[in-house]
Formats: sequence, structure tokens, C-alpha cells
Amino acid sequence: MRETLLKADTFTNAPKVSRKTTTKEEREVIAKQQEEEHKEAEKLAKTATKGAIGRWWTRVQSGPNKVTFAMAIVALGVVYGDIGTSPLYTMQTFLAGQGGIQHADREAILGVLSLVFWSITLITTVKYVLIAMRIDNKGEGGIFALYSLIRKYGGWLAIPAMLGGAAFLADSVLTPAVSISSAVEGLKTIPVFEPLFRENTNLTMIITAIIILLLFSVQSRGTESIGRVFGSIVMVWFGFLAVVGVFNLGNDWSVFAALNPVYGIRFLFSPHNAAGIALMGTVFLSTTGAEALYSDMGHVGRGNIYFTWPFIKIALVFNYFGQGAWMLRNQHNPALENVDSLNPFFQMMSPGVRYLAVALSVTAGIIASQALITGAFTMVAEATGLNWMPHLQVRYPARTRGQLYIPVVNGVLCVSTLAVLCVSTLAVLFLFRDSEHISAAYGLALTITMITTTVLLAVYMWYNRHKVGAIVFSIVFLSIQIMFFIASMAKFMHGGWFTMLLTLMILMIMVTWNDGTKIERSQRRHMKRKDFLPALEKLHGDFRIPYFADNIVYLTSDSEMKRLDTDIFFSIFADHPKRARAWWAVSVQTTDEPFTREYSVENFGTDYLFRVKIRLGFKVSQSIPAYIHQIMHDLEHTGELPQQKSQYPKLDADPGVGTIKYVLIHKALMPESTISQRGALSLQMKYAIRHAAGSPVKWFGLAPYNPLIEVQPLFLSTRRPPRLKREANNLRQIESSEDVLALTKPTAKSSAKPSTKPAVKPAVKSEKASKPAKADNSVKSGSNAGKQSVAKPAKQGSQQGAEAKSDRASQHHGTAKSGGSSRQSTGQSKSQ
Repeated sequence: MRETLLKADTFTNAPKVSRKTTTKEEREVIAKQQEEEHKEAEKLAKTATKGAIGRWWTRVQSGPNKVTFAMAIVALGVVYGDIGTSPLYTMQTFLAGQGGIQHADREAILGVLSLVFWSITLITTVKYVLIAMRIDNKGEGGIFALYSLIRKYGGWLAIPAMLGGAAFLADSVLTPAVSISSAVEGLKTIPVFEPLFRENTNLTMIITAIIILLLFSVQSRGTESIGRVFGSIVMVWFGFLAVVGVFNLGNDWSVFAALNPVYGIRFLFSPHNAAGIALMGTVFLSTTGAEALYSDMGHVGRGNIYFTWPFIKIALVFNYFGQGAWMLRNQHNPALENVDSLNPFFQMMSPGVRYLAVALSVTAGIIASQALITGAFTMVAEATGLNWMPHLQVRYPARTRGQLYIPVVNGVLCVSTLAVLCVSTLAVLFLFRDSEHISAAYGLALTITMITTTVLLAVYMWYNRHKVGAIVFSIVFLSIQIMFFIASMAKFMHGGWFTMLLTLMILMIMVTWNDGTKIERSQRRHMKRKDFLPALEKLHGDFRIPYFADNIVYLTSDSEMKRLDTDIFFSIFADHPKRARAWWAVSVQTTDEPFTREYSVENFGTDYLFRVKIRLGFKVSQSIPAYIHQIMHDLEHTGELPQQKSQYPKLDADPGVGTIKYVLIHKALMPESTISQRGALSLQMKYAIRHAAGSPVKWFGLAPYNPLIEVQPLFLSTRRPPRLKREANNLRQIESSEDVLALTKPTAKSSAKPSTKPAVKPAVKSEKASKPAKADNSVKSGSNAGKQSVAKPAKQGSQQGAEAKSDRASQHHGTAKSGGSSRQSTGQSKSQ
């Protein structure tokens, strides 16, 4: 082979692999991590020598409950933002439901404080912190991780899992609108800004929209970096909540009588409760963010949540009870009776403190939104693993896989698409106008998620030898949360309908994607080595067929190395066979380690067919073309792949490897497939969602290499369409043509003579027994008789009989081949 005509590497910067398995930045990260682990080990070794407490602490730090100060700060910034903003609007909603502060007497205030305290205690502390967080899937929490643990116990469990996940994602849309707009509305309580907001009624929405856009723009930096910035602010925020609450308690500590649950139960069913059962919907707002504790567990670690939760709960209790004490003192204050949307949180502070309160609350609202956005990333990633959503591009900005960023989901949450969440956060703001109406929709989404999580937790406990505990757990928490749901449904027309609509749309995406995946997998077939090798070996050596490419690389999701997907096999032989020097079936897997770069090869004893599995760490870029070139050079070096030299210039600037064609295979439903309307709709929606979510070409870095995307039929159980019937008028036109008759008449005579003698009698008999119109039956019976008659000489073994049989068979074949000839011969037979 001559030298290449052009040194292409001087004209292109195509990506190439380095000789090193890690980059300089990765080595620095690994070294830093090892140094931190070494220091931690030294601390644990010193602690272990300090008695029982030291040994206990050593065990804690060596297990899943490990606590570090840095990640505890991150936990404050990531996990607690949502529940930390609940004091902004809970008591405001309570007063609105009672008709104003003048109607909120001591019985009402102690009652709502009691319900709030015990709701936080039972739902957040007991259910999530003490029970749910002990049930994790490899450190990950959330409803989908929980479902992965128990799905083996029944297919019906997918229903509550999908419903709860859809409601959580709908909640992720509403949270930024509720939290941030509630905080921005605090500016209205400051005398300086009050005239400005009165003249510009949409100013709150504009400020909130700008903040939301800024929030989503920084998501790509990762949870850990955002959490470190937010964590210290959240610590200040909760400290501020506690101080303000204690200050407003003053010397009146009698409100702590509300710790007795009797006050709450008595007021809930009291005739003085103007809101009725809807009061529970207001109380439920105090528990918002509890689900985020569970879903974000993989981001910050269970031990760090255990460590920080007591501080969070104490700050919340002090603030709620401080608001209660302020309401008791100002019940008969005439200046507050006509205040529109009176908010005790801001009103209990002096005007000078409100500036700080608004600034901190806006920041806390942003952090609350961050908690739900982070949870949404986790939810979508887990749903993808369950094949309930399309495979989206996932980035891992931090050092742990639990801290991830999904660009598509981030964009969907912000700018409104129908792929995942359907309506953006900004659209929610302009739809509801104020935070009070958004809160009605907000609570309904959370109740659905909490109920479904309770069902799945009870199933886990039941099948893990805690049957009595599962029964008690179900009765207690389902009773409370169903009451929350009924109360939230009372505000269905005030915004709850929007939550239900969002939830149903997201649920529809999950159900249709899941159904479509099942249908496709039921059709998928695989071939063993003995089935595909003979055909590929023959094609590889068939020099009559030109090369389609030197190398054809198929990207497949099948990671099994000892078989070949039939889609790849039939793609090679479809239409014009794709002959190549080598065929490649490549699968890519993402590992739990950050910097893994490994591959394995199966060649089936050939030098032209290779099954490749590439394993990449979750922080490694999927530069598949560069890795494919490396694998080809490695196999050439070992002699497993014959040397390929490219004489002509190529974009990849690699003359040591022949041309490469990348192929991706998509499926399309056939019109003949026997499938239900639901199944057909599921497949159509799945393909539409996949188109909107983006092509895998971008994920694998193949876009610059002009990959071939093939569409293959999805063969399900197909029905056979009825046979076509030839129209008679065309035949009559042929028979009426004199030219055709002149040409066919001698043939008809010659073909009729040898076949009429043995065939006339059976034909005449059939005419007597049947109607004269059935001439075709005469021909058939005559031909059958002819076959029987010519078979006798063959049995006698004479040479002449064999020749006669051959002549008659060929003549009879010629007669049957022409419709016009057969009709003429039939007519001649009748005349004879």
C-alpha cells in the first residue's frame, strides 16, 4: 500500500486518545480525595482509642451514616430549603381561611399550632427521617429508588410508583413559583416599596421571573458547589427563624400548651373552625419539603441529614410558635383587620428587620427551589433506569454520582415543553397571579407523592419481616395523609386542577414509554454464534460485492457479549448487503466510579466480527469515535484485526485505520402488526417523545461523522392480508386481440394435444357432475389426471416412459403458465 496522499492531521483536529488513562485534573481530584480519606482514617484511628463513644463514632463514620462538616453544610443548602420556606405562607393561609386575624381566637391558634407541630413530627421526623431514610437503594433515596427494591413483589407496584413520581415532578414545577413569589411579596410590607407595588401590580411576577431564570442558569455548576454557597445562607436563615420566633414569644410561653395534640383534634372538629376539613390542607403546607429529604439523600448522605435535622426542627417550631404568640397579642388590633393577605411572618417584625427578612426569605426561596430541582434530576435519572423515560444526557459536575445535572430537564423545568413537565415555572406564575392560589395546587401535588410513598414503604416492611409494623404504619400515615388529600381537594377549583393536570400528563409519558418499551422488547430477538457466523463469513469473502465501508460500527444497548442482535444482522443483509472488512457491535455502560475507562472484546474466533463493551465512569465524556480508533489500533497490534491502511484523506486524520461508518437502528411499527390501540398509541408517543428528547447521536459524539440512522420494521404478531384477485377485464382484452390470438393459437393446439387424451374423460365427467360455468375446475382436474397418467411409465422403469413423462410435464407446465392458452385448450377439448 502506498503512502497516504495527504497528512490530514495538519488540517483537522479530530479527537484522539491520550496514552494516559486519566487527565491531569482527574489525577489531582483523585489525589485530593485520597488525602482526605487518609486524614479521615487518622482521625478515626485516634478516636477509636477514646473509649466506647470513640468506638461508636468510628463505626458511624465507617458506615452509610458518615457525617462530615463540609457535606453537612451542603445538606443545609440542598435539602432544607423547601421546608425552610413553609413559615412564609402557612400561617398566612390559615388566617385567610378563618376570615382574618379578628376571627382567630386562642382556641383556633393553639389548635393550628398543635396540628402543625404534630404534622412535622409524624410526617417529617418519624416517617421520613426515622423510617424512610433507613430504606435506601445503594445510598439513593426517593420513590423510584424505593420501587426498585420492591418491584419483584408485584407488577401492580409500578402504578403507585409512577403516580408518586409524576406528582413529585409536578411539584418541582410549582415549588419555585410558591417559594420565591411568597418571599418577593414580602417587599409589599415595607413602607418604602408599598406605593411602587400598588402602582405596578405585575412587579412581583417580573422580579420572581428574573430570579427563576438566574436560578436555572447556574444549575450546570452542580449540587455540591451550589450547596456550599447556599448552605451557609440556610444556616443563617434558620438561625434567623429561631431568633425571630423566640423574640415574639416574649414572656408568654403559654402557646407551648399546643404541644398537647388534644388542642389540634378538638379545633379541627370544632364549629368555630371556619375552614372545616380544609384546615388540614393548610397544615400540610408546613410539611412541604419532607419528600425532598428522602429523594436528596443520595446527594448529601444519610448521616448528614440525621446530624442537621434537630437544628432545623427546633428553628421551625420556635418560629411557628412565635407567630402564634404574635397573633394572640394582635387579635383585636383594628389596624390589622383590613390588611389584604395579612402575613404574620413579616408583620411580627419591625420595618427595619423586614429588609433583612425579605432578603433572607428570597434567598431561602431560591434554595427551596434548588432542593426540588435537584430532586427532579434524581427522579428523572432513576425513571430512565427503569425505562419509564427516554435516555437523556446526564452530567456529573461533582465527585459523586448522586450529584447530577440533566440539561434537558433543567430546560424543561424553566421554559415549558411538553416532553417531561409540560408547563414551565414562569407559566405557572402568570397563570395563578399570586402565591396564595399556587399554594392550593402545591399542597395537592405533595399529598399524592406522600400517599404513594407510604404504600411502597408498607410493602417493603411487609416483605422484610415487619408485618405488624407495616400494618400500623399504613393505618397511621395513610389516615393522616388521606385527610390531607381530601382537604387539598377542597381547593381543586382554586388551583388544584393544575396540579392534577400536570401529574396526569407526566404519568402519561411514563406509562406510554414503559408500554412501548415492553412491546419492543417482546419483539427483540438474538442470534447465537452458529446462526450468524456462516452468513457473515460468506458475505465477508464474497468479492463480487464492493465494500460498504472498511468498518461498520453498530451502537447497541445489548451488553451481552456472546450473542448478536437480529437488528444488526438484518441491517447488514438488508437491501444491498453491507460488506465490510470488519463489523462491530458496541455497547456503552456507565459505571458508579467517576473515572473508569475500560473495554472488553469478543471476536467469535474471527478477524472480521467484534463484540465490544466499553465501560466509562460517570464523569468521563462519551467520546466514542476516539475510543473506537484506540480499540482498532489495539487489536491491530495484537493481530486480532488485520491491518487497515487508508490511502485517501479522512476527517478523523487516522491513516492506520480504514473508513468507519456508524449505524444506529430505530424501530417503526408495521401496518400489518396485530396490536391493540393502546399499544399502537404507546409506540407512537414513545417515538414522538424520543424525537423531542434528542437523538443518541449527540450523546455518543457521532454528529460530525455523518452516522447512518436506519429504521427497521417492528414485527409483532402480524396478520396476513387477503390475497389479491386479478380482474377479469384485463384478460378479456387480451383474448379479444387478434394479434395475441394469432400468436397463441399454435401454442394452444400443441399444448392441448398431448394433454387431452388422458384428461378428456375426467373433464367430461366433471362437467356432468358440476355446472358448465366452472371451466377452471376442468383444467385443474385435467391437469391432475395428466399427472396420474404420466406417472405410470415412470414406475415401470422404461426409458421411453421417462422421456414421455418429461415431455408431457414440460408441455403441461407451458399450458398452465398462460391463462389464454389454457382457456383455448379447454375450448378445444370441449369441441373434441
